Amino acid sequence: MADSPLSSTRPYLLRAMHEWMTDNNQTPLVVVDATGDGVVVPTEHVKDGKIVLNVAWSATRNLLMENEQITFQARFGGVPHAVTLPLAFVQGIYARESGQGMVFQDEPGSAPASPVATADAASAQDDDAPPPRPSGGPTLRVVK
Repeated sequence: MADSPLSSTRPYLLRAMHEWMTDNNQTPLVVVDATGDGVVVPTEHVKDGKIVLNVAWSATRNLLMENEQITFQARFGGVPHAVTLPLAFVQGIYARESGQGMVFQDEPGSAPASPVATADAASAQDDDAPPPRPSGGPTLRVVK
């Protein structure tokens, strides 16, 4: 029997973290490299090539977290948009309330994803201002 390559762990970990956050009344947010091929997001909400999206059931419609991509519809400023996120460009998932989550490393054969230092750095509101620091709250760390 020939050795076939293992499938990516990213979709399984994303779904598990999403379920864990939902079960614990946390709001799951994903950090996405918005410049990647196949990423469909409202460009007016992209900052420094990245976008942070709320993927809670209550914030999305028809959310599908498949092995190759995440798709859903959501409103941005009251305007409906279809969103497509190829998983190779999803850099991490974290809970808005606690900051707990995980950052994904590049996998063999996947598109490179640059590291995310903290959840707050990804959602900085002003290019010139430093990102707000959580007051003693947890930060994201790489899990191998």
